[in-house]
Amino acid sequence: MSIFDSGLLSVMGQRSTGASVRTQNVMAVSSIANIVKSSLGPVGLDKMLVDDIGDITITNDGATILKLLEVEHPAAKVLCELAQLQDREVGDGTTSVVILAAELLRNADELVSQKIHPTSVISGYRLACREAVRFINENLTINTDELGRECLVNAAKTSMSSKIIGTDSDFFANMVVDAVMAVKFTDAKGLAHYPVTSVNVLKAHGGSQRDSLLVNGYAINCTVASQAMPKKITNAKIACLDFSLQKTKMKMGVQVIISDPDKLAQIRQREIDITKERVQKILGSGANVILTTGGIDDICLKYFLDAGAMAVRRVLKQDLRRIAKASGATVCSSLVNLEGEEAFDVSLLGHAEEVLQDWICDDELILIKSLHPCSGISLLVAASPTTGHFSPSPAPRRAQPPP
Repeated sequence: MSIFDSGLLSVMGQRSTGASVRTQNVMAVSSIANIVKSSLGPVGLDKMLVDDIGDITITNDGATILKLLEVEHPAAKVLCELAQLQDREVGDGTTSVVILAAELLRNADELVSQKIHPTSVISGYRLACREAVRFINENLTINTDELGRECLVNAAKTSMSSKIIGTDSDFFANMVVDAVMAVKFTDAKGLAHYPVTSVNVLKAHGGSQRDSLLVNGYAINCTVASQAMPKKITNAKIACLDFSLQKTKMKMGVQVIISDPDKLAQIRQREIDITKERVQKILGSGANVILTTGGIDDICLKYFLDAGAMAVRRVLKQDLRRIAKASGATVCSSLVNLEGEEAFDVSLLGHAEEVLQDWICDDELILIKSLHPCSGISLLVAASPTTGHFSPSPAPRRAQPPP
């Protein structure tokens, strides 16, 4: 008797195999497709979804609908993950891929019922996929340079037609095309690339959708560490730090026994002096804009104020890496060099024509302008308080629950 027959590895449950399971999977997938099918196309209807706490979401975006559904069937969950992947990679066509996948599974189930082995059906689908991709590349693919700007704008309008910004599609379509064309670059082989991730999207409340603007540079949702600091610096030299500028403290587990109270005061003073020396080394390199992912305490702020520099704390690491790439700076995680000494070299600095703090609607943002061409651009999207939280991606429209 094998170990499987003895029941040592068995679990409390039932195991189902065969044609009945395949039919159940196809039915579950078809049910998911039928939910989002009526929201497809220009005459698609919106769905109203109510969660457990009474929040109401009105949307016709397939990925949002499937995200808010509580799906338990494994095959149906795969279809929901497919919609989320399409939304993350492409940003559009979430409903279409769900309906297409459901139809492929339904047709495959019919072939299996005609005594065709599932492996043969899968091989046929893979062959058809390769042929479809080959045909699209040879006959349906057109270079964007040949299409012209008008076709790109129309494609953007089509993608926005089912979104909350569809009423202002003319305004946003031109803005999006300008943003993508601004980050275009050509590699050594002469091929054009459009890194969409180089476009930073920020949301601001307190204005209409048409108050949105495109910034030739990079914007971060932060403010200067002190209101006494300058709000605008031209010919900026940017230092990107991935550590905190705070008073140095002993490591956890370190115990120091002091018999003389004067020694305690000296230790505390030395902790302050270590941070002061670090700040002076950074300022001594010529840096006048300091961006750090950590905190900056009041002692360090005094040194930056005396030098007339702009310091920004709690910058996201993703933003810091993009700013470093765009400005030519190097993200510095420690001041210690190979010799074990602390130093900050001038080569670690980045350059920008202007860094300023400005009001965008009701929010203050740091704008880093005139960076290296094609390295980064920011899209600032505004929304009025009456429209709630707004996102340029496929976002739901939230309605207040009835009283």
